[in-house]
Amino acid sequence: MSGRAWITEWNPNDESFWKSRGMQIARRNLIFSIFAEFLGFSVWQLWSAVSVGIPKAGFHLSTLQLFWLVGVPSLVGATARFPYGFAVAKFGGRNWTVLSAALLLIPTILLGVVIQHPSAPYWLLVATAATAGFGGGNFASSMANISFFYPDRKKGAALGLNAAGGNIGVAVVQFVVPAFIGLGILGLGAKTAGALSLQWAGFLWVPFIVIAVAGAWFFMDNLVVSKASIKQQRVIVRRKHTWLMSWLYIGTFGSFIGYSAGLPLLIKTQFPNVNPLQFAFLGPLVGSLARPVGGWLSDRFGGSIVTFWNFLLMIAATVGVIIALGVKTAPGAFGGFLACFLVLFVAAGIGNGSTFRMIPALFKADRLRAAEGKGAEALAAADRDGRMESAAALGFTSAVAAYGGFIIPLSYGWSINLTGSVRGALTSFIAFYVTCIALTWFFYLRTAAEAPVVLAAPASVPVPAAALASTSALAEAV
Repeated sequence: MSGRAWITEWNPNDESFWKSRGMQIARRNLIFSIFAEFLGFSVWQLWSAVSVGIPKAGFHLSTLQLFWLVGVPSLVGATARFPYGFAVAKFGGRNWTVLSAALLLIPTILLGVVIQHPSAPYWLLVATAATAGFGGGNFASSMANISFFYPDRKKGAALGLNAAGGNIGVAVVQFVVPAFIGLGILGLGAKTAGALSLQWAGFLWVPFIVIAVAGAWFFMDNLVVSKASIKQQRVIVRRKHTWLMSWLYIGTFGSFIGYSAGLPLLIKTQFPNVNPLQFAFLGPLVGSLARPVGGWLSDRFGGSIVTFWNFLLMIAATVGVIIALGVKTAPGAFGGFLACFLVLFVAAGIGNGSTFRMIPALFKADRLRAAEGKGAEALAAADRDGRMESAAALGFTSAVAAYGGFIIPLSYGWSINLTGSVRGALTSFIAFYVTCIALTWFFYLRTAAEAPVVLAAPASVPVPAAALASTSALAEAV
């Protein structure tokens, strides 16, 4: 893929380089990365908004079938994140953003065509919904790419902004799509069932996708420093932090995307007299806005302590949801349910930022620790390897966590089918959060827990300034 030349020299931890050249380039790439990722999330979660209107448009589906249409894009998107996460190092951040954004035309146009035929077989609806998973893959490549552009001291905030800009696409799609399919703003002023225009849920995004492709082509950059083979990146599967952080990120991002996908239908099934389109978008909105806060708090206080307390808050909020559902016919029950869910979304958003802030620090610390006492060249190589591994780990952990977008909606459906209630599903989520608290404390908080190393340079060894500068923040990042 031709176009802008690859940037061969990139050292954001060098203060003079950052101020003179790096900051401007990084900011430009972040802006267009956010826009492409925003569209990715919007397309990924299209069916969470469309599913509410499907019965009114002549499709006769069961509750479990509707939850499948909501969950399948997350299943495909989670799986797509594995190759997407490795793609930046193979093809370049700009190149892959152009291609991955262009792929969003497939699910949007396909949805616009298929959804106009209420007689379409269910398998075709599922297949169409599955293609929306292309949008879910974008997050892994976008986060991996942006992690190379920013210095360590600003990485938490940059990754938080990049992720929040994408995450907010979930709220936007649940707010905007109802108006375009004939349900009005916030689902108010809905037209008759026969007047629903579900095809606009897909066609609406086509011009914006074209703009994103052009923006990435003309204004983003590829970094030579980000290049690595699949074999080089594959080493992360042997790192314990890959699996530990994947587990924790299931608890944060997996919760965010799963609750986002399932909330409209959950409200519809549990509170039939409430219009879900008036309220469902609020959850992903506050969760998205909270994500940069998680990165900022982690830069200031450490990712592990923020993550630990965050899971405690998530447990408390989930208990509140269970209590509210237990008295759902009582006056004010929906208000309590919604309030607890919003707290849950805020906590998940903060946790998204804090867990992702931990990953670069942990992987760089491991490589720097292994190079301690081996000289300047080994230290410089460790610095490069740490960046490469942390970028690959960001993509890998985001892929694992994204399965929450499939598991949570389907858990609701199965729980309702088996027991008539979602209490069983919510209780299992609490049990999972307990394991996250235990892992965070045991591996990253307790006195004997492994901490990032801070290397002191022997007087006789000329350690690279960039490598030393990057270690100064590592001890506090985790």
